[in-house]
Amino acid sequence: MTSSGVRGAKSSNGLIRCDRRARRHSVSGRSSSPPAPPLLWVEWLGHPSGMPFELALRYSTPLTPINDLDEVLREFLRLVGYLPEGEEGRGSEGPIGQSLAYRMVRECFVRDPSRAWYIEELTAVLKTSKPTVYRHINKLKALDLLEEVGGVADGKGRKGYRLRYGSLSRAWDFTEANAQNALRRYRETVNHLQGLVEKQGTEAPPTKVPVVRVRGGVR
Repeated sequence: MTSSGVRGAKSSNGLIRCDRRARRHSVSGRSSSPPAPPLLWVEWLGHPSGMPFELALRYSTPLTPINDLDEVLREFLRLVGYLPEGEEGRGSEGPIGQSLAYRMVRECFVRDPSRAWYIEELTAVLKTSKPTVYRHINKLKALDLLEEVGGVADGKGRKGYRLRYGSLSRAWDFTEANAQNALRRYRETVNHLQGLVEKQGTEAPPTKVPVVRVRGGVR
């Protein structure tokens, strides 16, 4: 998912992007809701795993009144930036519920969260190519929702992926901690910037007022 709004500058710790475009979306796919509030992207390039951490933050009403699993899952994955924006439940690939990105989460990682899914298995289930599978895997890894599982048990040394600790809720603990850490680092930078601004204000020499000469005297 891309953002064309106000974008911050990259640093060793990451960047924040704020997309101020008004969006219309529908949780149920039946009707459009009012424009969504500004979208905040939090990226932490210094993540210990080496994969840049990226999460979209948006003020949103909790989806707790909705009891349909697919409806809640689709909207949640869209809110955090994994699924693309789209009206009436549709994205660039067609209906969101039929997209490869959604099916990977719904039919694989959520349906059997404790199982280690290998790339070959995912390509077979989703009937797609390895590059496509890796692209969506990397999106989930950027959210820190997946963990890599060594393939010693299968005797082939393959690398598998599953939800952290086999639980979406426990996996989200990592995502939440990373978001807090990323924002804390930005707070340190903001405090440092404020100090530099104040220091520059006290050290700056007084500004000389130019003298304008006019007929009859000096103004």
